[in-house]
Amino acid sequence: MRRFIARLPFLIALIGISAVAMLIPAAMAMVTGDHATGRAFLYSALFFLILTALLGFATQGSAPVASARTLLLGLIAAYGLLPVVLAMPLSDAIGNTGFFNAYFEMVSSLTTTGATVFDPDRLSPAVHLWRGLVGWLGGFLIWVTAAAIMAPLSLGGFEVAAEAQVGSATSSTSQVMAADPGERLRRTTRHLAPVYIGLTGILWLLQVLAGEGDLAAVIHAMSTMATSGISPDGALSDGQGGILSEMFILLFLAFAITRHSFSNFPNPARLRALGRDRELRLALYVTVTLTTLLFLRHWIGALDLAERASGREALAALWGSFFTAMSFATTTGFVSDYWGASRSWSGLPTPGLVLIGLALMGGGVATTAGGIKLLRVYALYKHGLREMSKLIHPHSVASGGQLGRRIRRQGAYIAWVFFMLFIMSMAATMLALAVVGEDFEAALVLAVSALSTTGPLATYGGGEPIFYAALSDPAKAILAAAMIVGRLETLVLIALFNPSYWRV
Repeated sequence: MRRFIARLPFLIALIGISAVAMLIPAAMAMVTGDHATGRAFLYSALFFLILTALLGFATQGSAPVASARTLLLGLIAAYGLLPVVLAMPLSDAIGNTGFFNAYFEMVSSLTTTGATVFDPDRLSPAVHLWRGLVGWLGGFLIWVTAAAIMAPLSLGGFEVAAEAQVGSATSSTSQVMAADPGERLRRTTRHLAPVYIGLTGILWLLQVLAGEGDLAAVIHAMSTMATSGISPDGALSDGQGGILSEMFILLFLAFAITRHSFSNFPNPARLRALGRDRELRLALYVTVTLTTLLFLRHWIGALDLAERASGREALAALWGSFFTAMSFATTTGFVSDYWGASRSWSGLPTPGLVLIGLALMGGGVATTAGGIKLLRVYALYKHGLREMSKLIHPHSVASGGQLGRRIRRQGAYIAWVFFMLFIMSMAATMLALAVVGEDFEAALVLAVSALSTTGPLATYGGGEPIFYAALSDPAKAILAAAMIVGRLETLVLIALFNPSYWRV
């Protein structure tokens, strides 16, 4: 059996995992008495388990292709085809919805975007669990593939610190590229699965201790680790855990800021090195700076409201701004229960453009976060500082060692290329949305939310909330494609046209 599973093609293995995952909401629905939903998930699980077995037997005779590009192509195919599998039980369980809506929901969950077309009160607890579970599995998928596929190919942000350019199989990555990609994928899965499951379980327990309901606690824990922003209540602020729940979530958002937070976890030496991590320092600097500026802006606005400007309300506004800023900086999209207090306290609206900028910046490399990624932003920042210092001292020699020089030169170059590709993708998405009838502001917010995989941004990023259910089917199709592009990154898709990939 172990040899049979090891020889399964990547996409077929993912279908089998999805079928096994369907048994979890099926069991929950049966226990809670929702037999119709339970049957929908159970029958779908049995169908796809049989299909996986048949496809597995059909492919056992052919030798597995040990190629990194094959796994990369399988990953791209998975994001396009796997939501069809995931949407079948969802469509049957909801009943009075079109299949395309269920497909859009599963694309959103699998890419950890968290955009939803369904009202929370319309969905049963088992369906809510399925949405959170798909988002959680999607987060684990990107965790594993980033370390096992993207890193050896110098993609997904790893190209910033790589010695060679994107697509190269030379220099320090040659030995890794020479290893069997399938075995590397399995080894990475075995290494990261206990960490991912363990961290989710710990956060689940902490959420329960904070006062969250059982279903909300597990979904919020999975959504935090996957940065999907999925909540059975529609928003984190509608939960019961309060500020204690938000503190626990904020603590675990560190795993979406830097890969070093879980690499070799829980090595004490690695934990001590977090203080020197570039991504973590940049995220804290940006978040603290924006929080301070927003707090001062609110404080100035509250000068005319002396009777409401108490110390407690000021601290609530400070916490609401900090938590929400960090959440959107990791592309999770959770909004603090005190985010509204920070605006009502001062009587001033908080510009959604701040949240758009944070979501665009994104989280860490090799994490579940989307966006441009902090390491690329750091490379551009260091290159800019170096260029300004050369204006004053043209013949100066910068410090930082070999890695620092590489980040400022080749790293900044490829980061700028990716930034331009990201902006072009955003412009193309906005243009397509404008063609199907969306105005400029809505097209901008929706394009950023899809490409940065931050679905809740549509609610808080513009002047008026944007509801995905009100969008037309062509607009949803454009956003679904943008979510996949944002999750995989444009550079990955363009890298497939590099001839060196086809020589591996």
